[in-house]
Amino acid sequence: MTLTIYLSGEIHTDWREQITTGAQGLDVHFTGPVTDHAASDDCGVAIMGDEPNKFWHDNKGAKLNAIRTRHGIEMADIVVVRFGEKYKQWNAAFDAGYAAALGKSLIVMHGDDHQHALKEVDAAALAVVTEPQQVVDILTYVLNGTLPS
Repeated sequence: MTLTIYLSGEIHTDWREQITTGAQGLDVHFTGPVTDHAASDDCGVAIMGDEPNKFWHDNKGAKLNAIRTRHGIEMADIVVVRFGEKYKQWNAAFDAGYAAALGKSLIVMHGDDHQHALKEVDAAALAVVTEPQQVVDILTYVLNGTLPS
C-alpha cells in the first residue's frame, strides 16, 4: 500500500527533509507546496501579469498556490501540517482545516508554546507531535505495524 503524504506548513527549517530522509524505504510518496518563497509569492504576477497594488499581487499568487494546495491535499492519504516557531503560518491553519473537512488523516506538528493557540487545530488531528522523527515513526507504524526501537 503506497501512501501519499502532503507536507504543509512552514518553509524556513529542514523538517520536510528530515521526514523524507527518515521515511526512506517506506512505501510513501511525498507532495507539498512550492517551498521557494520568492516563487510562491510571485507566481501570480510572473504568469498573469504585474500588479501595481500589493494586495492584488498577493491575491494572484495566493490563488495559484491554492490550486496546487487543494489538489495536493485532496490527493493525499495523510496531511502533515507543521507550525513553526518564528512566523505565523496562516496558510497552514487553512490547510489543516481543509484536510480535516475532507476527512483526511491529519498530523499536526508544533512546539509546546503553540499548544493553546492551536487547540482547535489539534482537536481535528489524529496525531499531534513536536518532532519530524515522530511523523516518520507514525508512518512506519501505519505501514508496517512496527514500533520505534
